[in-house]
Amino acid sequence: MIAIISDIHANFAALEAVLEDAKQHGCQQYICLGDIAGYHSEINQCIEALSSIQDLVLIRGNHDQYLISGSGCPRSKHVSATLEYQQKTITSGNLEWLAKSQPCYLAGNTYYTHGGPHDNLEQYLYSVSDDIFPSDFLRLVVGHTHVQVELSLGGRIFCNPGSVGQPRDGDPRAAYAILKDDKIILRRVSYDIKRTQAQMAEAGFPEYSYANLAIGAQVGGRIDTIKHFSADHV
Repeated sequence: MIAIISDIHANFAALEAVLEDAKQHGCQQYICLGDIAGYHSEINQCIEALSSIQDLVLIRGNHDQYLISGSGCPRSKHVSATLEYQQKTITSGNLEWLAKSQPCYLAGNTYYTHGGPHDNLEQYLYSVSDDIFPSDFLRLVVGHTHVQVELSLGGRIFCNPGSVGQPRDGDPRAAYAILKDDKIILRRVSYDIKRTQAQMAEAGFPEYSYANLAIGAQVGGRIDTIKHFSADHV
């Protein structure tokens, strides 16, 4: 069985809970859809936990790219401030490990990436329909929106496993997916949110940057959904 994880965003308590749940369900392989970096304070702990996994496919997310390049985020001063903190705290070895990530992963009839097939880093798939799939692929698995969903669109499967470290779909539990016998199982796992919030407070992060974790929302409180254009809804 394969665990599909995404959008960890340096939330170590959430990642620990997901990795333990995946282990209990017999997962030995892992696919990470990116964004280990960004938003929270424990970047080194998250990378060290993931780098210890022998069978791991590592895909690059947009926050990972910002951290690797040192560019910051062009859209958000808050994100850039968090990345500046992570640039000061990340070890050189962990940054080198993160830089080995790849833009996408193709396995059989499945296309895995962070954003979408048209832009691996930055494409936000809040609306999906049959025409989003790359040719010849029957399944598209992406992260980036932090909204957990599985949809059948014209006989092909679209999946977002949701976010481990910052769910935005109104459910504060950490989200991921398991691929078992070619079927996707969506999972939610409770974790110690107060532990993450306390770590961030100790690191000097403002309260608004982590209060959202308790309600499963974006920083600022917005809750997101995925719209789809097909009657065939899994």
